[in-house]
Amino acid sequence: MCGRFALSASLTDLIREFGVDQIPGEYGASYNIAPSQPIVVIAKDGDRKAMRCRWGLVPHWAKDPSIGHKMINARAETVADKPSFRDAFKHHRCLIPSDGFFEWRKEEGGKVPLFVHLKSGQLMSYAGLYSTWSSPEGEVLSSCTIITTTANKLLEPIHDRMPVIIPEENREVWLDPAIHDKETLLPLLKPFPSEEMEAYDVTSRVNSPRNNSPGNIRPI
Repeated sequence: MCGRFALSASLTDLIREFGVDQIPGEYGASYNIAPSQPIVVIAKDGDRKAMRCRWGLVPHWAKDPSIGHKMINARAETVADKPSFRDAFKHHRCLIPSDGFFEWRKEEGGKVPLFVHLKSGQLMSYAGLYSTWSSPEGEVLSSCTIITTTANKLLEPIHDRMPVIIPEENREVWLDPAIHDKETLLPLLKPFPSEEMEAYDVTSRVNSPRNNSPGNIRPI
């Protein structure tokens, strides 16, 4: 599961890291990104491009966009065949930039939030899918989902799922709209090496998406 994450990279660093010309809309650091919020995604349609998508995928055939609230994540094991995701898996794959994500460790006194990131300090790029939905009135909504896989050894004691992180050397293959075959794409949807990641306790203020400050990702 991936239900909350952060992205605080500068606009310049984000553009350079993902090889895009610009980030659409107003861009600012966010330290507590939650489902239904607009997020930055990187896709490819000829050249790489950055888009704004609402987190929670609404398939193009959906009658009601509220279905997106149930589609914040897609399981790697079924994403290629499940009706809600299979078309996007073939034609609309994307990367979702992030500093790291939050998880909650169960303890006797309740749940303790943790921030999970790369030891290198580099940006993560989650494997994602996006879709464009149009209402009968002509409203257009771009939305996305984050693909999850089984947890690595670092995350196993905390949760049984984790977001798929696409390493830099595999980004181009994942984004390539000319690649459709499962034999090439599914092997990319695997747990990221635990030795390259770390997790630490953070403030309980992250429990509420309304709290959005740099302190959310500082170790305590």
